[in-house]
Amino acid sequence: MTPVLSLVEHGPARSFPLSGAVGRALAAEKFLEEAGPDPYETGAWRLRAGSKVGAVVIAAPGGESVTVRITPKVPVARLFFLIGYSSDPRGWRNGSVDLAEHDELLPALAHLVERQIDRALRQGLLQGYRTTDESAHVVRGRLREAEQIRRRFGMPLPVEVTFDEFGTEIAENRLLHGAVDRLLRLPGVPGAVRARLTHQRSRLAHITPLIPGQAPPAWRPTRLNARYHAALHLAEAVLKGSMTEHLPGRLRMDGFLFDMNGVYEDFVCKALQEAMRTHGGRSTLQAQNIHMDERDSIRLRPDFVWYGDSGRPMIVADAKYKARRKRGFPNEDLYQMLAYCTALGLPEGHLVYAKGNAPHTSHRVRHAGTILHQHAIELDQQPTELLAEMGALARRMLHGSAMSPQGGHPLGAP
Repeated sequence: MTPVLSLVEHGPARSFPLSGAVGRALAAEKFLEEAGPDPYETGAWRLRAGSKVGAVVIAAPGGESVTVRITPKVPVARLFFLIGYSSDPRGWRNGSVDLAEHDELLPALAHLVERQIDRALRQGLLQGYRTTDESAHVVRGRLREAEQIRRRFGMPLPVEVTFDEFGTEIAENRLLHGAVDRLLRLPGVPGAVRARLTHQRSRLAHITPLIPGQAPPAWRPTRLNARYHAALHLAEAVLKGSMTEHLPGRLRMDGFLFDMNGVYEDFVCKALQEAMRTHGGRSTLQAQNIHMDERDSIRLRPDFVWYGDSGRPMIVADAKYKARRKRGFPNEDLYQMLAYCTALGLPEGHLVYAKGNAPHTSHRVRHAGTILHQHAIELDQQPTELLAEMGALARRMLHGSAMSPQGGHPLGAP
């Protein structure tokens, strides 16, 4: 039986007996915050999880294998709400699926994906047009002149053509097939869920599998593929978080991981964007083309920037899931936000943390007058309450005077 090493996201370090090869593999892959030999116990390794959650199996030649299972601090149902809302703020809440008895991440994910795919396929496989390039002996569709010249050197046949073909061989079905196939290879999927996933794969049996190592095909949400939306968002999350690698020493690593930093950042930015939608202007996530210096050589990328109707930036915010201090907020986040405010010409900036380190606080920068706010959001609450808290935060940002500190202390002051 494969030993299971159970860790908790950002929990305390634990010691486990491991072979040197497996321990070194865990240290080299760096999905753990700490992985090294235990200085007090021979043959043991100290492991500590960071912000990545999920399950990974490392298999060595000869049958030795170890499963590392990392449990998120937030309830699994809440984690899936954060992911779903970030993908589809308007549709996710209406398309939720009961997680049944599954309270661990991977079993719950597999159950959720299978249920959504089952819903998507109840009316049969979606059909659509797919652009195909091929060499043919008859002209069909459009001639690819450049390819004809490059590959055929003036020969009339075969002809390099491109055409649109109607059928089920489209990006949407290939993504569902890829997600099912991936889940069936992951460790820890319960037998009943695995059986249902196998049934879904049989419904997609004629779809061309995804090619390992290649980027999944792109799709665009439309009215025609609306019944697929929830399943497609989950399929993309599965494919994005999956990992399969061949490591030195003939080791193999296979698993699935969510990065809670990215999950939290995506949720905060999307929730702020939705809350501010009714106030006009426009929001930009992961803003680009912002530089700190006049020569545009120092690039900045704030998580969230809201521009007013005039086109001028009005609000800047950064999402920080885990403050790397046991108490209070880290100063380096403040320095980063000050750079954003200076580059954008804003009098205030906002850092949004997951609650745990400190309550809301604010600082007035000495000689500059810039006010830097540090907010804390409680993730462990019902979705409606969480969205209400995000809405209240958006209103405080929009009406900055309500958040101005009374006698805020300058940065660096005792």
